[in-house]
Amino acid sequence: MTGEIFTMSRLPHHSLITAALITAVALTGCSNPRDDVRLTLCKDMVTGELGAEPTWQGSEVQIRGYEDAVVRVRFATGAGEGRAECAYPHAKGEDTAVTLANPIEAYATSPSRMTLNGHNLTGSELARAVQRAMGKQGHEFLDRAKETLRGQ
Repeated sequence: MTGEIFTMSRLPHHSLITAALITAVALTGCSNPRDDVRLTLCKDMVTGELGAEPTWQGSEVQIRGYEDAVVRVRFATGAGEGRAECAYPHAKGEDTAVTLANPIEAYATSPSRMTLNGHNLTGSELARAVQRAMGKQGHEFLDRAKETLRGQ
């Protein structure tokens, strides 16, 4: 070992890109840090199913012990008002300090069922809705990272 200290200029090109991406990730964070991931996913699933971003009118999260956590959202589109409900199963396991402090953390982050304007999405239909929502979130994350990198 020669005892050299690497400077940023001596790091390989891919290391600089990795460092920039890590910085972008740290700086961008979540689009709305107040929204729980389950609420965000439910809203993104609604958007994907509707094919356009609705006007959000309200939401609520209901937790009932070891039963499913239920996220409800209300929205409006050009066609009128609508409602959706996403259910997230309780993650089996013991209570921890984290789940006692923030009970929603005891629930899965992928829904077991969704109802959109009275229509139940199940099986492959539900899987496609989750996949579309996750794709949307991935694109938004990359867009925020690019904007952050451009601003530096």
